[in-house]
Amino acid sequence: MIPVSLGRSLPSATGHNLNFFRHYFAKCTISCSSSLHLFSKRAYTSVMIVPTGVGAAIGGYAGDALPVARTLSTVVDCLITHPNVLNAAMLYWPIPNVLYVEGYALDRFAEGIWGLQPVHQNRIGLVLDAGIEEDLHLRHLQVVDATRASLGLPIVEYAVTDTPLKVEMWVDPRSGQSTGRIQHPDSLLRAVDMLVTGSNVNAVAVIARFPDDNIGEIDDYRQGMGIDFLAGVEAIISHLVVKNFCIPCAHAPALLPAPLSVSLCPKSAAEEIKSVSERTI
Repeated sequence: MIPVSLGRSLPSATGHNLNFFRHYFAKCTISCSSSLHLFSKRAYTSVMIVPTGVGAAIGGYAGDALPVARTLSTVVDCLITHPNVLNAAMLYWPIPNVLYVEGYALDRFAEGIWGLQPVHQNRIGLVLDAGIEEDLHLRHLQVVDATRASLGLPIVEYAVTDTPLKVEMWVDPRSGQSTGRIQHPDSLLRAVDMLVTGSNVNAVAVIARFPDDNIGEIDDYRQGMGIDFLAGVEAIISHLVVKNFCIPCAHAPALLPAPLSVSLCPKSAAEEIKSVSERTI
């Protein structure tokens, strides 16, 4: 996984990547990102999970669980966690003994279906939503060029969905959790399939155009009083890809910059880095 800017950035590829291998009844092989070194003896392993889009007091905002993960990593040989813990929008802190695992894959690991195996590197493909405006589309491609030139990341190809994905978001009235859907999931799967079969990628980053008309819910989150309104449907998008292709997937929302806020909660302040960078381009 890679830092593709906007929204939840992807972790640096400076460390090792990891492959999920098959146990006796596993159905696929998948990889995830980490800088973990192989252990010569059995490691003491712990898993850290923060539910997405529920307003968790620690980890419910932009990377505010990172200090906890860093602390836990000092008392275990191996810590397994997920993007909601390690990502602070465009900020990411690589930890040598932490495995970075997409949520759907982490679920399968917890069920005992998939295991983790280190590999050197992934070939990364990028999917852009056809609903992204032309100038925003170009800016994302320029960020990709920057990661190739500056970090040497192997982003081998990109594809545009054949129809706008049309993301919808809402809060489940029963659970209070953010959730949503994309109206055209088949379009996303076709774009991923094009990259997998045509360019032999084994990891995918997806950037979908999110609606800008939910500013009220997002503002509550920026003030530290609400839930991450985008996180629920972001998880649905990445889970869909991982479930169907058994490759790691990370998602970043394409959004216009949020209005400047004088009073901002420190736990969600990392989101502002994206807005500042967009305003200066």
